[in-house]
Amino acid sequence: MRLFVIGTDTGVGKTLVAAALLHKCRERGFTCVGMKPVAAGRGQSGGNEDVDALIAAGNQAADRRLVNPYFFDEPIAPHIAAEEAGVVMALSRIKDCFTQLSAAADAVVVEGAGGFLVPLGADQDSGDLARLLGLPLVLVVGMRLGCINHALLTQEAIRSRGLTLAGWVANRVSPDMERFEANLAALRQRLAAPLLGVVPFLDPPDPAAAADYLMLPDG
Repeated sequence: MRLFVIGTDTGVGKTLVAAALLHKCRERGFTCVGMKPVAAGRGQSGGNEDVDALIAAGNQAADRRLVNPYFFDEPIAPHIAAEEAGVVMALSRIKDCFTQLSAAADAVVVEGAGGFLVPLGADQDSGDLARLLGLPLVLVVGMRLGCINHALLTQEAIRSRGLTLAGWVANRVSPDMERFEANLAALRQRLAAPLLGVVPFLDPPDPAAAADYLMLPDG
């Protein structure tokens, strides 16, 4: 199984869902590994917290340089961080790392950075990476005001790249969201992919707990 987890925006729970999907893969008896091609922001551990979470959720040992080919200290937009660091991100390098991970595990869950079209350089973005890898996409919708528009725009962007939306997850990032059920119903009506789960507000975020509310996409 190979999946690319994307989000409607930054801060919508991509890492939580990606790690939870790794837990679901483990439940099926798969060897699995997570991948965060581009990460920005150094945590208290000295590494990136998203990368740490994906490594912890998988059960297949892998070189961290394969799991996270591009890492930048500052928690800012990846293309700006790369420019300030004098780095040009090569999508071909990311694909090579993915190929090596894919050869070592039954399942690979790749987590994107920011939203679907976040720039990864002067003339490339995360959508280009998704197209290069050719993986089915799982869209994480952060359930808060404005999420319907963000989700539908992302769906249109996915279609424009000729990619497959394998499913979507409603992640309740705002516990006080008004008309939650009505918003969820609107999304179910308009997103042309199966709903893989509704993750309640979790404080702190716990991938193992979130996995109880998810299912893996078909295929």
